Amino acid sequence: MQLFIEKDYSAMSKKAAQIFADEIRQKPNLVLGLATGGTPVGTYQELIRKHNEESLDFSKVVTFNLDEYYGLTPDNSQSYNYYMFENLFNHVNIQKENAHMPDGRASDIKTYCKKYDNQIEKSGGIDLQLLGIGVNGHIGFNEPAEELVVGTHITDLTQDTIKANSRFFDSADQVPTKAITMGIGSIMKAKKIMLLASGKGKAEIMAKLLNNNLVTTKTPASLLMLHQNVMIIMDEEAASKLKNL
Repeated sequence: MQLFIEKDYSAMSKKAAQIFADEIRQKPNLVLGLATGGTPVGTYQELIRKHNEESLDFSKVVTFNLDEYYGLTPDNSQSYNYYMFENLFNHVNIQKENAHMPDGRASDIKTYCKKYDNQIEKSGGIDLQLLGIGVNGHIGFNEPAEELVVGTHITDLTQDTIKANSRFFDSADQVPTKAITMGIGSIMKAKKIMLLASGKGKAEIMAKLLNNNLVTTKTPASLLMLHQNVMIIMDEEAASKLKNL
């Protein structure tokens, strides 16, 4: 595991974007796993800048998103499909047919989720997977539980996650209660994984993750410790409770 602690959110975002850019330049048809939420926005903004000012080319890049709220249409302003186009895809030269996102309207969920995993496999697998982390340790929408699902699946969101995501909606009542998400196995198959954490609100979970040296399904992100190529990039606030630095 590689651990990078940057001064602030801006520095963290630039560090992450630089790694992404280096990977794309080394392999123009890179397969990326992408995340949404507040944390990656700065990274995406820096990637857009690199595209505009440094000719970073996305024309052969293939992407697969981690998750999507179940029941939201792609044109819903709170869908992750909408988020990706607003925050990245509309501003770089990615081929839209190469940008894959779970369909929040899928009816035969089991068949659809299997197809999504098959699409990733047919692409050659994810080269670099971007992750955020929830305050309860979830990655994607793999919430703390006695058991975790291996492949892409539909899941119920915990009240903690609904509350955390309610800041993006007019009220908590509008937050979907289910989501389609890559499973832990889908994530762990990625060749490289990058986890971002920013702000004081993530300090406790990052300390729990990195100080204890334990793996448990009650902290889904802890399974990343079993992966052979994980980068964790955090700002100083998120790292404020780490020991032995």
